Amino acid sequence: MKGKIAVLLVNLGTPDSPKTLDVGSYLFQFLNDKRVIDIPWLLRKILVNFLIVPFRAPKSAKIYKDVWTEKGSPIIYHTNDLCEKLKNVLGNDYHVEYAMRYKNPSLKKTLESWEGKNFKQIIILPLFPHYASATNGSVIEEAMDVIKKWWVIPELSFVSQFYNEEFYLKGFEEKGNAHNFKEYDHILFSFHGLPERHVDKVYKDGLCKDNDCEHGINDENVFCYKATCYETAIQLAKRFKLKEEDYTVGFQSRLGRGWVEPFSDEIITDLAKKGAKKLLVFSPAFVADCLETIIEIGDEYQELFEEHGGEKVQLVESLNSSDTFVHGLKEMILKRSL
Repeated sequence: MKGKIAVLLVNLGTPDSPKTLDVGSYLFQFLNDKRVIDIPWLLRKILVNFLIVPFRAPKSAKIYKDVWTEKGSPIIYHTNDLCEKLKNVLGNDYHVEYAMRYKNPSLKKTLESWEGKNFKQIIILPLFPHYASATNGSVIEEAMDVIKKWWVIPELSFVSQFYNEEFYLKGFEEKGNAHNFKEYDHILFSFHGLPERHVDKVYKDGLCKDNDCEHGINDENVFCYKATCYETAIQLAKRFKLKEEDYTVGFQSRLGRGWVEPFSDEIITDLAKKGAKKLLVFSPAFVADCLETIIEIGDEYQELFEEHGGEKVQLVESLNSSDTFVHGLKEMILKRSL
């Protein structure tokens, strides 16, 4: 009997519950990742364990309570739904599970349970369309740390990014077409932020700012997070027949200055001050709706927009477990399969 091909979908993670203790435990694991906060070990431990987590956990717990449902955290149930649908379309020759890089279901424990299962191939698929060391890189490193200890190591395949795949772009095109663009004064493509030093480290020589990343992909910046985000926005704008003045690219969820600009919250404020009343906001870095889309964009940006004279911030739903996304992942997996 031939061995099955194992597929592991990996998303970022979420606390086990919205209780402060569980949120603190999640933040502790997440922020102590050296690829997330890339500073010397001792300084990171002091910063995270004694400054960030004690003060941030209670505040974050209140926000998680707002997104928590009977099914749990949105990132969990959307990823679970995606996994179940992918199982159905791939069939019995594939073993499909999902895991979270931080907390549960644990990436490390899931892979440890696969040792000795005689899978002929393992495909690790981080659910982050644009490569970043703090997301895709961290997942791949953690997976390799587990698998390298096995006596029998099967064929391995890692998906490092898929921002330019047709199914990904088509999926957001379909979500966008559910809205009447003529009703909105401006379109914002808001991507998760990163420290500038993270994108600068992509380049052997020079910095991100030296590579014209705002105009999309070239030979030098194919793994630059900023460049791939702009490329996504450019490609989606073409599909929606938007002019350059019709849309803006921004980066959200920053933890201070020194992060990739422009900042989405400042764009929102500026547009409101200039008289915009209705905004349509895409967040294509997230394939599953989560705290950053539902709360940060749907609630916090709405409040910010109203505060400065705007009326409506409309969030475009993420891909979640849409048929286009499911069948696109299926085809990508089949192409990588032995």
